[in-house]
Amino acid sequence: MSQYYFDTESNRYKSFELPGAKPHYNPDKPGQVEHIFLDLSLDIPNKSYHGTCSITLTPIRNGLDRLVLDAVNLNIESVQVDGNPQKFEYDGKQLSIYLSIQTEMNKQIAIAIAYSAEKPQRGLYFIEADKHYPKKPTQVWTQGEDEDSRFWFPCFDYPGQLSTSEIRLRVPKPLIAISNGELIATEEDGERKIYHWLQKQVHPTYLMTLAVGDFAEISDEWNGIPVTYYVEKGREEDAKRSMGKTPQMIGFLSDKYGYPYPFPKYAQVCVDDFIFGGMENTSATLLTDRCLLDARAALDNRNTESLVVHELAHQWFGDLVVIKHWSHAWIKEGMASYSEVLWTEREYGAQEAAYYRLLEARSYLAEDSGRYRRPMVTHVYREAIELYDRHIYEKGSCVYHMIRSELGEELFWKAIQTFVRDNAHNTVETVDLLRAIEKATGRNLLFLFDQYVYRGGHPDFKVVYSWDGDSNLAKVTITQNQAVSDNNGSSNSLFDLRIPIGFGYVKEEDKGDKAPYLKTFTVRVNEREQSFYFPLEEKPQFVSFDVGNHFLKTVSVEYPVPELKAQLEFDPNPISRIYATEALAKKGGLEALKALSEALVKEPFWGVRTEVAKQIAEIKLDQTFDALVVGLKDKDARVRRAVVDSLSEIKISDSYKALKDLLEKGDPSYYVESATARAVGTIATASESLKIKEDKVIKLLKSVLEDKAGWNEVVRSGAIAGLSQLKTSVGALDLMMEYTKQGVPQPLRLAAIRSLGKISVGQTTTNLERILERLTEISRETFFLTELAVVAALGQMETPKAIVPLQAIAEQTPDGRVRRYAEEEISRVQKSVGSDNALRQLRSEVEQLRQQNQELRSRLENLEAKSK
Repeated sequence: MSQYYFDTESNRYKSFELPGAKPHYNPDKPGQVEHIFLDLSLDIPNKSYHGTCSITLTPIRNGLDRLVLDAVNLNIESVQVDGNPQKFEYDGKQLSIYLSIQTEMNKQIAIAIAYSAEKPQRGLYFIEADKHYPKKPTQVWTQGEDEDSRFWFPCFDYPGQLSTSEIRLRVPKPLIAISNGELIATEEDGERKIYHWLQKQVHPTYLMTLAVGDFAEISDEWNGIPVTYYVEKGREEDAKRSMGKTPQMIGFLSDKYGYPYPFPKYAQVCVDDFIFGGMENTSATLLTDRCLLDARAALDNRNTESLVVHELAHQWFGDLVVIKHWSHAWIKEGMASYSEVLWTEREYGAQEAAYYRLLEARSYLAEDSGRYRRPMVTHVYREAIELYDRHIYEKGSCVYHMIRSELGEELFWKAIQTFVRDNAHNTVETVDLLRAIEKATGRNLLFLFDQYVYRGGHPDFKVVYSWDGDSNLAKVTITQNQAVSDNNGSSNSLFDLRIPIGFGYVKEEDKGDKAPYLKTFTVRVNEREQSFYFPLEEKPQFVSFDVGNHFLKTVSVEYPVPELKAQLEFDPNPISRIYATEALAKKGGLEALKALSEALVKEPFWGVRTEVAKQIAEIKLDQTFDALVVGLKDKDARVRRAVVDSLSEIKISDSYKALKDLLEKGDPSYYVESATARAVGTIATASESLKIKEDKVIKLLKSVLEDKAGWNEVVRSGAIAGLSQLKTSVGALDLMMEYTKQGVPQPLRLAAIRSLGKISVGQTTTNLERILERLTEISRETFFLTELAVVAALGQMETPKAIVPLQAIAEQTPDGRVRRYAEEEISRVQKSVGSDNALRQLRSEVEQLRQQNQELRSRLENLEAKSK
């Protein structure tokens, strides 16, 4: 089983496999499920339903006398096969049906199970108004992935079984019911209405869905196929703003994947209290209603657009082509995430797409370094939902991009289209993707999959450049930092890649719109440290490692300052310019600061300006504030937001004044205002040296909480985050506590709950007890997002008393994700309890020394600048 030993080969990385993890395989198939028919009646006031589940099965072999179905916490009333009652046993998790007549191969049988359920724990969710939230809509919706369909109907609940399906549902008027496939009939039944949906194309149980509510229905179409958006009444304009590009997206993906949209309709239903961002149920995607944008939110929020294209991409990758086992989920999640990149490229250009990819890579890298390292394909876990992490989404996206880079544009799309066509309406594993690539292109990419898919990790490069003017030789030394040699001198974590290195030349007359000339060499990087020599006619202005930045990696570049400045100004690739930005900041000094402050104003792409703003704050000079503050006037809200975040790192009175003014005047962007509210609190933590009165900061943030209710509570959540920075303040804590109460708008309440952990670390013992008591009380609530917020808060606390409620959550939650997070946070608390007062004192002394060093360095830089 060598494919997953990399996971634990180094003590640097925590193991993905928690105690109790074991290999998981699909069960043996009793036969082929041909059709599933659910005929159900909802009783919404009592959060219950009843009806029948009929399954048509074609046995695969003779002589079976027992069938075992997944069914959790259901009331099984009777079982019939071909109209005859059957004996059965039910243990609350599995339904065993004892067949009175043994199966005959290929002779279909019809199973009918009468059942009911009250207050289901998972799978099917009843949403209703209550005394705390009287305006909450009445809705019922399902969520099947990964193995939750068994909580709302009996089934063979694993993705290896594909069948057609049918749902007939009685609902009270005026509610409507949406499901997979086509609406083939509706009937009036007194005060109720019956909706009858039929899904003619095969799909797995986890993609069967229903959504019920008093929705507004907005109709659109693509090539004659209905495209419909369902939202709460009154939010029709938000629906068009948020999902209106869907028809273009369908056309775009149909073209890219070489397969026209494969289902009879496409519905998107925005539901309340949804536990994911979205779910790609076949032809009927469910989305969280928090993705609906108002006009102001749409200024600088593309998350909804990404979510819409992600779930749509699944209609091909996931729904048309279905994974055979959860361990191969990266095939669908990676492509859905990469389709976000593809759509960004189509809609906003190549630079935007490159930056989007960088952000995806960073998301994976944070999980790899901070949480665990694992292979993308592993069948060893406790629950399948644990696999749904940044390794299969963001790293998966980066792997698809590397395949595209390796094959080139034409062959990549030929391979993808071959994969989709060959496996339409069927199940796949990772090897099927490799086979499609080889069939379409003749290329064997197993070397890439072995390094990035079947084992954990990525290369961590250090690149050092120098120029020998006498010989006209460029020397580039590449070190693979991740490689730890064993006793034999070899290494099992080396990467073997062919990487292009470019040398950039900028002619004086070309310093306008014309791209610089790049002389490129491709080298094989396969050792721990290698030096390469390149004969060049003249010294290049800059060096570009991994031209185009197609490989998933971390990299630090060590070039002289002139080359870094030239790269920042002229390299055509935004990621290379960002690497130059990071390297300049690491060098520090006035010259680097000047180069970065110039880029903050002149750099044409907002993504690079954002990174420049972050790196300016890393240079600890008195001149840093002046270099940075000009960015508050940037035309792009995303840059202004980064500037605000960076100013919060410069804890001087000028920063506080600039941000306080911005908060009082306001900004067109919700996110900028939110970041500013948080930053004000962050700077105020240096209140003693700045002589900022704490009560004035609290008053300012309180005014935000009172006056700035808006879209998804983004701004007020920023104010809560600002208050949480005031770690010793009782006034801040008291105010935050008010916002953890039931009745506070949910996004704001969740932000307040999470922030209790942050403020707890500076509070008195008495207040610590108050926080623990409040979090323990909230932890008894069963809503998934509330549980996650409580776990996040408890995990930040530096007291062993946080472990008890975390353990209670881990033991009691029905959700595998919450259980895993709770266990991880227990480990974090146990570590942080070791951070005693002596360590805090040391931190304080180091900070004082840093401040003194900054003042001396700033004076020295000024003197040097004057002497020049």
